[in-house]
Amino acid sequence: MIQVNGVFPLLKSKTPLTLNHLFANTKLFSVTTTPCITITSLLLRQCKSLTQVYLIHQQIIVQNLTHVPPSHLIAAYVSHDAPSPALSLLQRLSPSPFSVFWWNALIRRAVRLMLPDNAFRLFLQMMRRGWHPDEYTFPFVLKACGELPSSRCGSSVHAVICSSGFDSNVFVCNALMAMYARCDTLIYARQMFDEMFQQGICDIVSWNTIVAAYAQSGDAEGGLMLFARMTGDIKVQGDGVSLVNALFACASLGMWSRGKQLHGHALRTMLIEDVFVGNALVDMYAKCGMMEEAKKVFERMKVKDVVSWNAMVTGYSRIGSFEDAFALFKKMRQENVKLNVVTWSAVIAGYAQRGHGHEALDVFRQMQFCGLEPNVVTLVSLLSGCASVEALLLGKETHCYTIKRVLSADGSHPDDLMVINALIDMYAKCKSVDVARVMFDAIAPKNRDVATWTVMIGGYSQHGGANDALALFPQMFQQDKLVKPNAFTLSCALMACARLAALRFGRQIHAYVLRNQYEMLIPFVANCLIDMYSRSGDIDTARVVFDNLKQRNVVSWTSLMTGYGMHGLGDKAHWAFDQMRKEGLAPDGVTFLVLLYACSHSGMVDQGLKYFDSMSKEFGISARAEHYACIVDLLGRANRLDEAVELIEGMPMEPTPIIWVALLNGCRIHANVELGELAANQLLELESEKDGSYTLLSNIYANAGRWKDVARIRSLMKHTGVKKRPGCSWVQGKEGTATFFVGDRTHPQSQKIYEILAGLVQRIKAMGYVPQTSFALHDVDDEEKGDLLFEHSEKLALAYGILTTAPGTPIRITKNLRICGDCHSAITFISMIINHEIILRDSNRFHHFKEGSCSCKGYW
Repeated sequence: MIQVNGVFPLLKSKTPLTLNHLFANTKLFSVTTTPCITITSLLLRQCKSLTQVYLIHQQIIVQNLTHVPPSHLIAAYVSHDAPSPALSLLQRLSPSPFSVFWWNALIRRAVRLMLPDNAFRLFLQMMRRGWHPDEYTFPFVLKACGELPSSRCGSSVHAVICSSGFDSNVFVCNALMAMYARCDTLIYARQMFDEMFQQGICDIVSWNTIVAAYAQSGDAEGGLMLFARMTGDIKVQGDGVSLVNALFACASLGMWSRGKQLHGHALRTMLIEDVFVGNALVDMYAKCGMMEEAKKVFERMKVKDVVSWNAMVTGYSRIGSFEDAFALFKKMRQENVKLNVVTWSAVIAGYAQRGHGHEALDVFRQMQFCGLEPNVVTLVSLLSGCASVEALLLGKETHCYTIKRVLSADGSHPDDLMVINALIDMYAKCKSVDVARVMFDAIAPKNRDVATWTVMIGGYSQHGGANDALALFPQMFQQDKLVKPNAFTLSCALMACARLAALRFGRQIHAYVLRNQYEMLIPFVANCLIDMYSRSGDIDTARVVFDNLKQRNVVSWTSLMTGYGMHGLGDKAHWAFDQMRKEGLAPDGVTFLVLLYACSHSGMVDQGLKYFDSMSKEFGISARAEHYACIVDLLGRANRLDEAVELIEGMPMEPTPIIWVALLNGCRIHANVELGELAANQLLELESEKDGSYTLLSNIYANAGRWKDVARIRSLMKHTGVKKRPGCSWVQGKEGTATFFVGDRTHPQSQKIYEILAGLVQRIKAMGYVPQTSFALHDVDDEEKGDLLFEHSEKLALAYGILTTAPGTPIRITKNLRICGDCHSAITFISMIINHEIILRDSNRFHHFKEGSCSCKGYW
């Protein structure tokens, strides 16, 4: 018996202290007495605090007590969560198979505490000191490699496994498969599975692991094929985990029919009673938009957890049923279900995705009031909400919060890039594109992912930076780390091409799309191609893309109708609408807006009025201000201005600026000064500061010869700070795109351009062309006005196009404003004497000039 002096409390008896006496006291150790006690391994196991373990360890060292095995001390430290002293003792032990357990315990603890780096370092120490891992070591280490994630570390562990003879151990191999999947190396995970299958060691966990790997890596279809093989050819009876993985894959693909089959299987096998299976079914139906089916499963679940409720709330939010989502909120509170951050994030994300930014912000405030800390998903959704309503100030506040509480100092955390991408998107959509670009440039090129490039290119495309978007897009392919654009990136680039009418660049993107088969897989890329070709003046190619679509949705038809409308092909837009209905697709408000636009620009007044009337009566679609504006424009162009005024007066909502601009345009066409002044005054009352409204009224006064009123409008513009945008035209030539302003002489070939233009004007004057001097809004004589008209940007662009374009090739010109009447007349004459079709896109529509006629037929 070993005696320890000065450690335990005073005892009346001088006999050795028993365990009952020892642990009946609240204060185990004291220096007031010197009783005798036997220190045993059992005593270590009875320690109730780390302090007790330290003191016993101290006495073992002081007394040189060799009968207490070091492994028992290690066990005591591990049980009291003290890894440092445990590791210190473990490093002094000689390697033995029995003590590997304690290395495993330390590695397992590090993994459990989400310290994968620590876990891997422990494994390396273990190997350096000559210890041999066993079959329990590797699963924990591999899990740490997956958490890092680091396929390099995982591969090195794989090599140790092979050299140690554990490459046929099913538990170790399953862990290897899971590690490769988590490191985004699905090919190695599949190779591992195939080797296991050939060895005949696959179990249900192996199948579940590989199915989950496919589903979570984005290849849900491959996951379902493996699940079918498992349950069909191989006849492995799936468990709850198998069903959860398969249902996740169905949800990713929107395969509700396959999901229903799995639902039936769950009912037959009674796996439906598993709460995880029930949750997966609710989630699958919700993600497929089948909320009634999701609700039935939810209500029949005997046991529900917060995940069950969250799946329903997320589903309702996703389809825009916010009342149902909030009803579930209230019910959760009534049933004392604790709302977690996922619940709140689901509602915030739902609002943000539907463009209801203010509602998303209100929900976020409620969440803060409840004392919950937002996570990364919450913040990304909140930033999306800020972007949808251009709430820049709140977006900046959120940015500050992320710096303080979320973003790591070195930006190395995997979630950092997700938040930064959302911030770039928010700043771009709030029209602070320069700030967005600063944040983009601050990210090292090697760290940018496809989302980073997409939000920046999309920000430029949507907010007046189309040239910057097209300059940035090729840089994706020039980085050391190649980032392959996804469908969203391509759509943003095509949007920029459409805005600039950059047909050549758009064709290059189309070629890339065809090579990589995006068009076949992603319908909205094909829809963007239709839009790009239409807006770039090539409506025939837009139709070819449309005809080659295997699946057409409402957006596909609407994109085609938009193109026809822009090119003044109202009869073809009417045909497309009829065909869409024959295919069983229901038109929406946007479809009718496009139809009315097409009718207005084709002179189809009666057809347009018929469509407008059928919106509510036949299709149950309420007309918005934009629809009324189209009808006002339709009537105005047809000189039915009184009817247009009656329509405005009978509107169920207050007329918006776009209504009065449409009326003002009709007044310009038909020189109705009185109504034009009425429309202009209404615009001033609404504080519309668009220069186009002032220009239209100024045109009306100029046509009437009221130059004092023209001067008054210009003075008013100056007083209110409204600046008229300068006319600008650009044309595609052999050496790229050339841009011209009024009277521009900066181009290197200016002398030749003006010589060609002078020759053309002289020739068409001989054919009967007379300059329409009313379009030179200056109170000067007609000769000076003719000289001013001579220098308009669209005429300069045309002359450059003739100079640089091969005979027979169409000349494509784009103008940022409406083409002036004199230029329209002059180009019509010029088209009779040159061997080119002239395709001009202005701010309103397309004009195809050929052999002395224009496709607009005067409706422009």
